[in-house]
Amino acid sequence: MPWDPNQYLRYADKRERPAYELLDRVPVTSPERIYDLGCGSGNTSLLLKRRWPDAKVTGIDNSAAMLDKARTESIDVDWQEADIDEIDLSDSPDLIYSNAALHWVDSHETLLPRLVMFLKPGGVLAVQMPVNFTAPSHTLLFDLATEEPWREWLENLRPSNPVGTPEWYWRILSSHCRDIDIWTTTYLQVMSGDDPVLEWVRGSALVPFLDRLPNEHREAFLSAYGVRLREAYPQRSSGETLFPFTRLFLVGQR
Repeated sequence: MPWDPNQYLRYADKRERPAYELLDRVPVTSPERIYDLGCGSGNTSLLLKRRWPDAKVTGIDNSAAMLDKARTESIDVDWQEADIDEIDLSDSPDLIYSNAALHWVDSHETLLPRLVMFLKPGGVLAVQMPVNFTAPSHTLLFDLATEEPWREWLENLRPSNPVGTPEWYWRILSSHCRDIDIWTTTYLQVMSGDDPVLEWVRGSALVPFLDRLPNEHREAFLSAYGVRLREAYPQRSSGETLFPFTRLFLVGQR
């Protein structure tokens, strides 16, 4: 089951807000070379191109479906299909930017220093990752994946938090960066419609789970997960659902 850009973009305004806030803290003025890692459907790459129209911007993602969507949006960005942990950015970019992608990649203790070393002196690594993995939206999903009849396909899928603490990232980057800015923000997302948290997660965290499940088990899994989410995130009398979501931001200058 490939990534679905339309499902992901159902909440584009809420998914893109952290991208803008990360960009506001990037201390570069006239970059010539920019990479957007995990660019998805290309929204953040276009944001980077609008900010610096003279820069060469490359959006990298491992989802062909997402990149197909991105290519319909712009020919001014170079779109490349590749895995983040295997890329070679030896052309010394001024900015490596990644919004809501690196939590899908393992071994941050080696990955992030490696990305910094690709940068030219004074270049910037700017990263945003969700850290909502101990929230009910995720713990309920991980718990359900260990239950019958789904456990034989799902029980080994990312059962723990893939994102470290701000202090941990400072330790692994402090010897590689001359300046590091790390912070977290919790957004109280006010969602409308039926089962909004389920629909949000269907565009991101649920994708690998549904991909592993045989077709005949998907609807029952979604139904059971939806029941638990409605209990954890009840709809208010106004029809709105409150969905707190925490994100970690990191800006390191080489």
